[in-house]
Amino acid sequence: MSREIIRTTDFVGDATEFILRHARVALGERGEFRLALSGGNTPRPVYEELARRGPDLPWERINVTFSDERCVPPDDQKSNYRMARESLFLPASVPERSIARMRGEVDPRVAAEEYQEQLDVLATQGGEIIYRHDLILLGLGDDGHTASLFPGTEALGEKVRRVVANFVPKLDAWRLTFTFPLLAQARAICFLVDGSKNQELIEQILNGDGQYPAASVMTTAGQITWIIGQPR
Repeated sequence: MSREIIRTTDFVGDATEFILRHARVALGERGEFRLALSGGNTPRPVYEELARRGPDLPWERINVTFSDERCVPPDDQKSNYRMARESLFLPASVPERSIARMRGEVDPRVAAEEYQEQLDVLATQGGEIIYRHDLILLGLGDDGHTASLFPGTEALGEKVRRVVANFVPKLDAWRLTFTFPLLAQARAICFLVDGSKNQELIEQILNGDGQYPAASVMTTAGQITWIIGQPR
């Protein structure tokens, strides 16, 4: 596993070009691009720019998944799917068949099993044991969580399942999330981070502080990139 750190004052532009570059490579080499989106506020302008700059992408050959989801209906303000739909799917006319949505509106454990089954079917079709993303986008929470892998939660210790329902006590809420075993299969992972928020936390994670889940993300044969936005 290798790591790259990009500190930039053109966060949106650089992050968008990074995604497009990986899309071009994957489409050229394998005829498809497997992209997992993250939620939260930080990636929204990146998705908007991706929709603006990539209207000619062959979305019918791009498989879009989600690294996590809140357990809410898809039209809820907190839904990661809703954010992606408004900022990317609708503006770029992404076909529904290219999108694998986590069903946050049903029982969390059922939703997690359903999503893992979807990924397992895709993996089998591609001759894989575990579905391998070309690029997984991740964010970073103020407590060091990423996806919905929060400090002190059961999902951190999952060794087998690829998607789980994770109860987060401090939020008194369930989340759906990729687990470390699935993240580890990715060809590339990219953290999209607002560097103006908590620089000390970012440095601790980059230095491998294990108390923060984001520091435990790794790939078995890929690269992890951090794109960290800096004030202009």
